Amino acid sequence: MNINRRSVLGLGLGAAAVATLAACNSGGKNDQAVAGDVPTSGTLTVWCWDPAFNIYSMNEAAKIYQKDHPDVKVKVVETPWDDIQTKLTTLAQSGKLDQLPDIFLCQNNAFQKNVINYGDAFSDLTKGGVKFDEFPPAVVGYSTVDGANYGVPFDNGTAVQALRIDYLEQAGLTMKDFTDISWADYIERGTQLKAKTGHALISGQSGSSDLIMMMLQSAGGSLFDADGKPTIAKNDILLKSIDVLKQLQKAGLYVEVNSWDEYIRGFISGNHASALNGVWILGSVQTAKDQSGKWEITNVPKLDGIDSATNYTANGGSSWAVSAGKQPALANDFLKSTFAGSTQLYDTILPKAGALANWMPAAKSDIYQEKQAFFNNTAIYAQVVDYSAKVPKNNTGAYYYEGRDAASVAMTKILKGADPTTALDEAQKTVEFAMK
Repeated sequence: MNINRRSVLGLGLGAAAVATLAACNSGGKNDQAVAGDVPTSGTLTVWCWDPAFNIYSMNEAAKIYQKDHPDVKVKVVETPWDDIQTKLTTLAQSGKLDQLPDIFLCQNNAFQKNVINYGDAFSDLTKGGVKFDEFPPAVVGYSTVDGANYGVPFDNGTAVQALRIDYLEQAGLTMKDFTDISWADYIERGTQLKAKTGHALISGQSGSSDLIMMMLQSAGGSLFDADGKPTIAKNDILLKSIDVLKQLQKAGLYVEVNSWDEYIRGFISGNHASALNGVWILGSVQTAKDQSGKWEITNVPKLDGIDSATNYTANGGSSWAVSAGKQPALANDFLKSTFAGSTQLYDTILPKAGALANWMPAAKSDIYQEKQAFFNNTAIYAQVVDYSAKVPKNNTGAYYYEGRDAASVAMTKILKGADPTTALDEAQKTVEFAMK
């Protein structure tokens, strides 16, 4: 698995960097360039990572666009995400925006941070013709600042719960018993499964807050409000999420591991009965070829006692950005015609790269309705696109990673017996200090 592509890793901005730049978003000043006349020739430079996934997908998009635009070339430069973040920060702070590519890929959880801090580097795509209502609102929200759209969603991070149906059968359970359920239901049925089979359900890396963040978003919760102010202290949804994790550990259903490799090994070895993460985790699930036909997927449990709770959330994902300084009209037209407009593109990249669409019209294609043998002949791709439209929005902002890190520290303290209110208060103060 390419963790750099699919996880929610990112490069957080320190307070000093933010204070040094203090740049505002472009406020739509580049939208006319995006919506203007589209050149009929030129070379688009693209920065992205992962040859087997993002780069492959971009090259296939170029082939499709070139059928009607033969004089437009696309040059893809393999650039790791951390390098993109570093270069964007450096070039924006030095005013050398002309050294940015025409298009670059940005991790969703870092998108708002970058637009807020380096808005002059981004083109406002709101009036460029992309039909943003054809993407899930929660995904579009990652690259929306002050009501303006700055990104075209690509990599789908919708969360799924993948389960070993042979283990369920041994425990007298079915997929229906794990669909549209609460976490209380999950713990009850997971306890039954473990008693019958000896298998725990899920695992997670030590100190990682991935599962907590998924629970939080599933109920429409965030670490920040709409104005970017931290909401970690007295956050009822966050408190509830951490309490659920504590219950899972106490029941022996959640196993904490030390590394990503251990996490993957937990379910492909058969030790754990399920995997709960962004849909990209299914690529790792399918590496266990001997388990073909023994897995199915469903939605995730929802929090008990929270009015806004749903069975849908996300983890990871990325979106394409158009830089402001080069050929924004051509870059926007390219994205509008391919990643936001071509069923053919998604039909090509789904089976070869596992690139699942955020663009909802793609789900109407026959290939998304095909039953997958590994997942007990169920149409998992259509399932996931349906889930993605139901994921609640969450607020990220310029200090998302500082907030996430602080929440992770608080979570670890609470799981070790610290007072939850005190731990979250400390986390809030940590983020507020970073923001001064």
